[in-house]
Amino acid sequence: MHLKILLFLSFLLSFTIYSQNKYLIYFIDKGVPKDYPLLKSTAVYQEALSSLAEKAIQRRLKHSEEIISYEDLPIKKEYIQLLNSLGINIKHKLNWFNCVSAYIPEEKINLIKSLPFVEKVEPVKSLTFKKSFNSSIFNKFVIEYGSSFNQLNLSDIPSVHSKGITGKDILIGLLDTGFDWKTHEALKTRKIIAEYDFINNDTITANQPGDPQGQDSHGTYVLSIIAGYKDSVMIGSAFNSSFLLAKTENIASETNVEEDDYAAALIWMENLGVDITSSSLGYSEFDPGSRSYTYQDMNGKTTIVAKALDMAFKKGVVTFTSAGNEGNTLWRYIVSPADAFNVISVGAVNSQNQLASFSSRGPTSDGRIKPEVVAVGVDVFGAISGTTNQYLFASGTSAAAPIAAGVGALLLSKFPYLKNSQVRNIILESSANSSTPNNQIGYGLISAKNAIEFSNIKIDNNRFLISQAVLSDNKIISSMKMFYSVNNTEYRELNFSNYSDDVFQFILPQLNFGDEIKFYFTYSDSSGNIFNIPRVRRSYVYYYGNSQVNLFLSPSSNSYSRISDLFPNPFNPSMQNETKIAFKSLGNEKVSVSIIDASGQVVKNISKISSLGENFIEWDGYSDRGFLCASGVYYFLITIGEEKFGKKLILIK
Repeated sequence: MHLKILLFLSFLLSFTIYSQNKYLIYFIDKGVPKDYPLLKSTAVYQEALSSLAEKAIQRRLKHSEEIISYEDLPIKKEYIQLLNSLGINIKHKLNWFNCVSAYIPEEKINLIKSLPFVEKVEPVKSLTFKKSFNSSIFNKFVIEYGSSFNQLNLSDIPSVHSKGITGKDILIGLLDTGFDWKTHEALKTRKIIAEYDFINNDTITANQPGDPQGQDSHGTYVLSIIAGYKDSVMIGSAFNSSFLLAKTENIASETNVEEDDYAAALIWMENLGVDITSSSLGYSEFDPGSRSYTYQDMNGKTTIVAKALDMAFKKGVVTFTSAGNEGNTLWRYIVSPADAFNVISVGAVNSQNQLASFSSRGPTSDGRIKPEVVAVGVDVFGAISGTTNQYLFASGTSAAAPIAAGVGALLLSKFPYLKNSQVRNIILESSANSSTPNNQIGYGLISAKNAIEFSNIKIDNNRFLISQAVLSDNKIISSMKMFYSVNNTEYRELNFSNYSDDVFQFILPQLNFGDEIKFYFTYSDSSGNIFNIPRVRRSYVYYYGNSQVNLFLSPSSNSYSRISDLFPNPFNPSMQNETKIAFKSLGNEKVSVSIIDASGQVVKNISKISSLGENFIEWDGYSDRGFLCASGVYYFLITIGEEKFGKKLILIK
């Protein structure tokens, strides 16, 4: 199965010789055991910390108390030096996977495999960048949003822009073919924070001598859909955000996207503090003899690109990618990295919300629903590279992905405290088909308005605050009420504690950890109409102490939201019996907790086998030796099955 690149005709340069000799070399360790607590005083911890921008640190802290994990530690320098001494040409250091990519002559493969510090050597596999656009050139004309209106309006983006929600202060990373942004009228004023070419290892992402003709065309087009701004001509879905640009995809050959370039770009973006990433990468089979994946590999845990996206998610990044354009082919299904567990993969519909025939279907090979959402991907308006004021209409899931990623940016800019797991959950819950998701459109058409008006939780000094946005200009503010029921008891009324910029905030009374809360809202408008929120179902559902509100989805549908924060925190053993963490489990999972004091000493070990459903881990403040622990900060290292979590607790006496 081959791809046809229809947007531009490019001449071919042969890189296949190099790709056939490119390998991933995995190492046995990083000089530190995986299960050993990472102490801030160690040199290896400080080196990992120094690689992170302050924005990355703050985003990680919002997601978890664990700033640095084992994956962040640098690859052992001695291993790199030994490979260099053997004449091995290293291209990328992928510290998340404790490996490097390198060009290795065939005669040295066995030598590298025999090195005592090498765990395994695997060929770098290739994935194919999916343009598959039908396009037509368009000369600009003046009319409000211009020809970008329809593609945004179906997802309620203009109405959200009108409320001043435009993506401000959100950092978005795009992985694509290249970006010609410095001279085009819709792009030259945008906030590009950094750019890097991971193919040629330089800081220029626009076309350079030696690049195929049209190399930067697709990336420029995609960038304009999310970032573009030319009044009355072209408006991007999140035009006021800031951007990181990574050139990862070479259009010169069929085997043109190498997974190490993609993973290296994600690591670079995450270290710089990216909030959201979006890519237009797709899988294809190649000629006999070339290395490729099969549909059975579309399981979220085989391809490097899928694993890299999930690692970025683990560190707090919201990730989007196109579902693929295989709907009309024998392949039909989604393409990696759309198979990643926590990515929001995006299918395509036309401006009447009808599924595009080319949009890839689900499920993943292990049975998960894909794509997650859909957005307009037919006749999408965008900028043409190599010009200053020219545009085109084109079609593909690559065009739908930046629209959806822009919705994520609008949501996060309105509620910057949201964790990435909350953002993902809200987008799925608020999309048009969330009650009956399927493998054609997933959870349905994404909506910026619905996402922002979906209730969310903010945890502030042990208070659990429910925020409910109402964007209507006709609402009577004083009429807003919340009604809630605890563990199916009678509903009670609650008044809002604060109102600002269309957002009502309610402070929940102190309840027992894990209590089930059902709640809804009512308000009236200036015409006397009464409205209920949510409109499609009587009540939201929230479990006290968690950070996730649900309407149709199970709280355990996202693995990174299945564990709660510690509560109470701070914890006073003389006033409370214990502090708790709750987590959801499929049952019979091995659970272990190491509680570590500020000096790095393990004061308490807890282990158990989980049962089906909600479980609790409790600590009464006493050490394994039977002494009440001193006041201070304690770190909880929690392992549930194969997953690891970090939580911080303040103990006071």
